[in-house]
Amino acid sequence: MYKRIRGRLQTFVPAYAVIPLFSCLAFNCLIYFGTGWITEGWRKFDFTTAFDRMVPLLPAFVAVYLGCYVFWAVNYILIARVGKEYCMRFVTADLMSRLVCAVFFLLLPTTNVRPGLTGGGFWSGMLGMVWQIDSPSNLFPSIHCLISWFCYIGLRGRKEVPRWYRGMSLVLAILVFVSTQVTKQHYIADVIGGVVIAEVCFYIGFHTEWYRSLTKIFDRITGYFSRKADPADEMRK
Repeated sequence: MYKRIRGRLQTFVPAYAVIPLFSCLAFNCLIYFGTGWITEGWRKFDFTTAFDRMVPLLPAFVAVYLGCYVFWAVNYILIARVGKEYCMRFVTADLMSRLVCAVFFLLLPTTNVRPGLTGGGFWSGMLGMVWQIDSPSNLFPSIHCLISWFCYIGLRGRKEVPRWYRGMSLVLAILVFVSTQVTKQHYIADVIGGVVIAEVCFYIGFHTEWYRSLTKIFDRITGYFSRKADPADEMRK
């Protein structure tokens, strides 16, 4: 049963990418929630500008804000499927960007003041639920915008992926940017910070050899779990 499940999974996610992609998810959660726990009660800075005050509140965009998780999953898998070296360079850039985020979250903790939700309706209720679950902290840079931009630049110029989908990824990333603004989850500085950090880390990941050390670590972990999954293969050796 396990072999069948693993075989089906690997038709979508290459074996070399399973542990690295899972590590990206786990590290992201560790950084976001860990730094949030550490800075709870600290003095926080508000980067609200005149532009931010002019942006209207549009609760329906919470659908984009929440729906982008599907966009992230699909694009990270597509990026991983380009090739092992490409995947490892991308994962290196992704993990590096979270370290940069952690520095900002700890040294420059941020917050904002959300407006009141007036009226009812489904989307207002959904946005209110998001606000209740997700406290206004760890705003700069916006991880939502950072990951969405990674989803685009990871496929940018890759002929293995149809041009129409690369274009759609850019549109979806921009829609996520808009959603962070009109749901008052982030301000414009957070968007800019997310994009800049994504671009810088992506450049470093693809113009250095740092990925090689991570590749060795991930290969060992992947090999360990493969041996655990197929003890008969290990005995035959």
